[in-house]
Amino acid sequence: MTMTENVLFSPSADRLDIAVLVLPHCSILEVASLLDPLRAANRHLGREAFRFRIVTPDGRPAPLTCGIELPSSGPLPQAQGAALLMVVAGYRLAEVTTRPLIRDLRRMAPRFGAIGGVDAAPWVLARAGLLDGHRATVHWEDLEDLAHAHPQITVSPARFVVDRTRLTAAGAAPAYDLMLHLIRARHGAGVARQVAQSFLHPPRPGDAPQLGATALPPRPEPGQDPRVARVLARMEATLDAPDSMANLAAEVGLSARRLESLFRAELGTTPGAHALGLRLAAARRMLTDTPHSMAEIALRCGFSSPATLSRAFRRAFACAPASLRRPRA
Repeated sequence: MTMTENVLFSPSADRLDIAVLVLPHCSILEVASLLDPLRAANRHLGREAFRFRIVTPDGRPAPLTCGIELPSSGPLPQAQGAALLMVVAGYRLAEVTTRPLIRDLRRMAPRFGAIGGVDAAPWVLARAGLLDGHRATVHWEDLEDLAHAHPQITVSPARFVVDRTRLTAAGAAPAYDLMLHLIRARHGAGVARQVAQSFLHPPRPGDAPQLGATALPPRPEPGQDPRVARVLARMEATLDAPDSMANLAAEVGLSARRLESLFRAELGTTPGAHALGLRLAAARRMLTDTPHSMAEIALRCGFSSPATLSRAFRRAFACAPASLRRPRA
């Protein structure tokens, strides 16, 4: 259990009021992963053990990545009275993490028993100084950057972390895990099991590593050769220092020619092309979501220079890398 003492995670029959601050451009799955387990727990308990409300920075509906708008009960001050404030954030942080929002979070933080963040929201809490001196996690793509930018936070690759009055979850599935952990702590393993069975999705412990943050035993897709699964996992874990195809093949006891044959049969491409695609996709994400220089992105994605990255990027996406840059606050 990844948790330091928190009174909200003690057995209790009292109703727990939760406010969820949804920032624009986050995923509906992250919001649902917080709320639906609580709704299901209420159903199984036959009473309102959890009450929740949605708030947004300005009180208006929040546009989500899927294209719909999520209704709001009002602006952040409407969260007052809740024991727990959970913040959900995704993309375009520089745009949505405004100075008024940071100011309001700092001002209101003492009014909650605990504050949490999902996916990119730990960045928001960190900028408000609300994670200083705590352990916290964030989506695996941002672990290194958060640790570098905020050395006063002990950044963990865990799926979720509960440290005193701070809760962080690395994404939608870890948020679901965290809510099941909360349900289990307050109402017992039986209720948590019923909720998990409702969603046909057993929870994972908080200290389980995130996919991508550390090497995990790869699980093949149905019908997939396990050697292909192992090579794919290796490619994903070594974007900054890609292995040669000969080395990848040798690791799974194949010749390079046989590995290429398996890739063509199962993925319709070669190992080299697939690895390049992974690296370019990572570079595209960094261009849109981080302030890293081209030199830094090239280094992190296994390219010998910014020029090499730029040429490969143009061939793949028919545009210059710089065209994806957004102005950042």
